[in-house]
Amino acid sequence: MRKTTLTLLFILPLLLVWQSCGMYKLNGSLIPAEMKTFQVQIFDNVAPIVVPTLSNSFTEALKDRIRSQSRLSQVNSDADAIFEGRITGYSIAPAAVGGANDRAQANRLTISVAVTYHDNINPDNSFEQTFSRYQDFTGLVQSNETQLITDITDMLTQDIFNRAFANW
Repeated sequence: MRKTTLTLLFILPLLLVWQSCGMYKLNGSLIPAEMKTFQVQIFDNVAPIVVPTLSNSFTEALKDRIRSQSRLSQVNSDADAIFEGRITGYSIAPAAVGGANDRAQANRLTISVAVTYHDNINPDNSFEQTFSRYQDFTGLVQSNETQLITDITDMLTQDIFNRAFANW
């Protein structure tokens, strides 16, 4: 009898956590069960330096992130969760200066994105926030730019996803 009681005391809390709210996912997201759809509007590039493909590639990367890390379906209007915003910064600056001529030993590419998130299921979760990430590199930006943009976009979309769906 005692062994059964101990087993129940161990299993019962696990079952309660498993069933609680119907919101928890293994990736840490807290998407309410009643949230079914999302929409990502085009992120216009208003940065002082404009990379022609960045607007589209960032927008698509955010859509891909939400599709791959959630059960939400993408729609074109009347979504439960709506993401909109703009790319506000794209800059390259020295990250490390040194050597005989005080030249840049490494450079830093920084991308900033202003995001507005509308949660139509629970409006208290809506937010407006600027996200910024960077990568350091050596050599010419032209030979590194595509990979740098991909890496920074990956970090930014993860940050945005976490803020919207994991309360980070």
